[in-house]
Amino acid sequence: MAEAVIADTAAGKIRGAVERGVNIFKGIPYAAPPIGARRFRPPHSVAPWSGVRDALAYGARAMQDDNAFALPPALLKLFVMAEPMPMNEDCLFLNVWTPALSDGRKRPVMFWCHGGAFIAGSGSSPWYDGTNLAAKGDVVVVTINHRLGAFGYLHLEDIAGREFESAGVAGMLDIVAALKWVRDNIANFGGDPDNVTIFGESGGGAKVCVLMAMPEARGLFHKAIIQSGPAVEMASRADASETARQLLGELGLSPSQTAELRSISAERLAQAQAAVLKKVSMMSFANRRRIGFNPVVDETHLPQGPFAPAAPAISAGIPLMIGTNKDEMTLFFGLAPWLEAMDEAAMHSRVAMFVGAERAPAIIAAYRKARPSDAPRDIVLAIATDQAMRIPSLVIADRKVAQAAAPVFVYMFTWETPVLEGKLKSPHALEIPFVFDTLHTSKLAGDSPARFPLSEKMSKAWLAFARNGDPNHSGLPRWPTYDVERRPTMMFSEQCRIEDDPFRAERLAWSCD
Repeated sequence: MAEAVIADTAAGKIRGAVERGVNIFKGIPYAAPPIGARRFRPPHSVAPWSGVRDALAYGARAMQDDNAFALPPALLKLFVMAEPMPMNEDCLFLNVWTPALSDGRKRPVMFWCHGGAFIAGSGSSPWYDGTNLAAKGDVVVVTINHRLGAFGYLHLEDIAGREFESAGVAGMLDIVAALKWVRDNIANFGGDPDNVTIFGESGGGAKVCVLMAMPEARGLFHKAIIQSGPAVEMASRADASETARQLLGELGLSPSQTAELRSISAERLAQAQAAVLKKVSMMSFANRRRIGFNPVVDETHLPQGPFAPAAPAISAGIPLMIGTNKDEMTLFFGLAPWLEAMDEAAMHSRVAMFVGAERAPAIIAAYRKARPSDAPRDIVLAIATDQAMRIPSLVIADRKVAQAAAPVFVYMFTWETPVLEGKLKSPHALEIPFVFDTLHTSKLAGDSPARFPLSEKMSKAWLAFARNGDPNHSGLPRWPTYDVERRPTMMFSEQCRIEDDPFRAERLAWSCD
């Protein structure tokens, strides 16, 4: 049986467990339940408790669709790692892993934003278990749950007035509330509130982008890592209002009946959300931050892009590490039947869906020239990956570099998984268990022994960056800061190396963006 351990928080004492020398606290409430009259409102302070509250099990996940991205069964099996926690609208919980409590040490804090766009995921995935990172790097790891989908990102203010002010960013305000909890409590867990790194993958990376542009988050974090989650732009008020109207329509409500949204069941609201999202084509993946349920650029909580038209001035001094995986879109399209039988005509048709009919011929020609031996399916996947992930990530890096106020480090993860006969190559999300050193939980990474030395190098790079804003360590070749002339990029694979401007010809095909 795990040893029990008690920690103090501003709201009361909590009981955690010690496992493998790490103190673990799960399911800590960081804000009041956002239910009833509090639905769609900014988070409220959690009510204090007396005695000692158990923090031994993860809290409920936010309401969501367990297959929100319509992955085929063969892929879903690779992501089923443990029985998922129940879903509940009452979901504002966080988890902490720390080597020691109140020992006078000030450890770096690594605050993880989970993926799943803004509609799925939780901080309780086995991939995100912070035990190994905390023990290896002498850091404090925090993961969180927050409101998703319509519960956290339903912009109603322009439809129903100030009664629904901030509803379009409520989920992001939850994350800010969790960061404030870290500021106010993490010293009791051996962490340094003045050395907090926010990091996340996919939608979690997008959340990092948004936090960098939110005035309320200023001062709550000091470094940032964006993994395959570029968010140059976010939903406009008009975009977000249209999504809200669609949801009202699914519920049979007129704008004058918007107040009824606070009294319908969470399950019914989630069903209406799913109906709205089913009408969004995966072919519009590059516009995913503007359509559906996303934070809205409301001029108050989120004043700009977040990286449009430029990097946010309020986070100019924040060091940034940003990167992507070589074959991101194989996760979403790699097993699609339409891809396997693709000929030249079908390739042009699909690329036109991604980039528009006018741009498709020139982009295809550039990729054909750069990759003369690639089959049409590989050309489509490369273009989709670059449009959705790599190019916007480089836009963010370029705009951050232009501020000349903090270092930027760029990477590309190129290690290929052997699962599913190698068809996925280096897909979206594959790097996560390498970063967290949780490969024992990952079916996606397969069983190649080569994965363990790479995880050692990557996890230590993330730890070094969290400690001092520089990912360099003795296990890697020297990783220079990024600049737009040389574009040095760390290539993470069995042999890590620096490459200047990798896939340059393909990058230049998007130079008009």
